Amino acid sequence: MKNIWLKDDVISLRTPEPEDLELMYAMENDTALWSVGNTTLPYSRYTLRMYLEQSKQDLFAEHQARFIIELSNGEAAGMIDLADFDPLNNRAEVCIGLLGKHRGKGIATHSLATLSEYAFKKLHINQLYAFIPEWNSESLKLFEKNGFTKSALLHQWQRTENGYNNVFLVQKLAK
Repeated sequence: MKNIWLKDDVISLRTPEPEDLELMYAMENDTALWSVGNTTLPYSRYTLRMYLEQSKQDLFAEHQARFIIELSNGEAAGMIDLADFDPLNNRAEVCIGLLGKHRGKGIATHSLATLSEYAFKKLHINQLYAFIPEWNSESLKLFEKNGFTKSALLHQWQRTENGYNNVFLVQKLAK
């Protein structure tokens, strides 16, 4: 059966496989990406291997779902997640990351659009949201291009080694 939900002409979003361990290890331990999220410690290969073996990829049971962003040539370019799924209020956070060589090529735009359509039309989620550091204009442009709007500026929301960062809360509602 052809997957029509998690694919477009540029990318497909798929469940992580054991072969994705090194991609996940590289991305989770890229300290440059830690400044846009809440990661404070590196992940071991063992921890990630256990995740790959034990995850059911069941959004309702685990309150998260991770997807590998795969290009049409089969190369893995990054990851996109639905996280902190709240079934009572029917919302989920979106997190996205690409390997450096794949940034600036429209891959994130396609991935976010594909995940949004899947979340709204197949999973019937009412709201997607993301937290974006105020300094991260590229990420803000990505989300706004995909129909997310700024809802709040959270002052001193994220502590860094240089002080605190303000963070935008962006949201997209189902139509």
